[in-house]
Amino acid sequence: MGVDYYNILKVSRNASEEDLKKAYKRLAMKWHPDKNPASKREAEAKFKQISEAYDVLSDPQKRQIYDVYGEEGLQAVEFASPNSAGGPSGFRWNPRDAEDIFAEFFGGDDGGGRFKNGNGVEVAGKSQAKKMANVKAAAIESKLVCSLEELYKGCRKKMRISRSVPDEFGRPKPVEEILKIDIKPGWKKGTKITFPEKGNQEPGITPADLIFVVDEKPHAIFKRDGNDLVVNHKVSLLDALTGVTYNLTTLDGRSLAISMTDIVKPGHQMVIPNEGMPISKEPNKKGNLIIKFDVMFPTRLTAEQKSDLRRALGGADN
Repeated sequence: MGVDYYNILKVSRNASEEDLKKAYKRLAMKWHPDKNPASKREAEAKFKQISEAYDVLSDPQKRQIYDVYGEEGLQAVEFASPNSAGGPSGFRWNPRDAEDIFAEFFGGDDGGGRFKNGNGVEVAGKSQAKKMANVKAAAIESKLVCSLEELYKGCRKKMRISRSVPDEFGRPKPVEEILKIDIKPGWKKGTKITFPEKGNQEPGITPADLIFVVDEKPHAIFKRDGNDLVVNHKVSLLDALTGVTYNLTTLDGRSLAISMTDIVKPGHQMVIPNEGMPISKEPNKKGNLIIKFDVMFPTRLTAEQKSDLRRALGGADN
């Protein structure tokens, strides 16, 4: 059959006139060359295909010829003599201009070279109708709050959104949709995930992009510093002098043995490589885990304790 017009518009072979209009509107807005400046040549070809497919399938006579004879049949009937087998008597196929079809949808010619937009406001000329269809609503940003565990391991979040789309009569109707967001291990606060054109749909305006911005919940034990994880651990003066050993549960549930045999001085830090946050752009690499020790001094000592400490520590400075 050559070109499959039904497939181009992503409709079934028994698509109604309304189905064709909906499909054309959606695809023409997406592929209009003015909306795709970075890939204008590809968009122009796609836009022309979409327009041609709508031109054929929306016309009962053209559609009938196409369904029976295919695209080649349409090409042939332009040169066929009346009553020939090429198609109905006197039929000639002259594909309509893609911009003319577009202007009819996004601004109808009222005979004076002016167009009306979806709100009934008159605007001048076809080029103005094209500009109107290019107006895009401002992006909508929302916070996507993630726990430190989710940002460490990665996860999939599902967000339910509600937006307004026109029904078959052009009246706004609410629809709900679930968006799936794959959080990659190591993503940072401020990372943006964009869902193009998932905002409200209004005539003549390209829907807004929905942008989710990663935010980070505070954690009870760990604090993130770039790719590093920081833990504040309090130790008694006795442990600071005799050695510190304890188990730390990591963000992915492992038990990590922390052992400090040297004397812990106030402000001391222990750095454990490759136990920090995953580095999203460098798989299999992680930042550091930094243990900050906070030595707790007793608020008071008895005379006997002081005496014992003097005996024990009397020669410690030598």
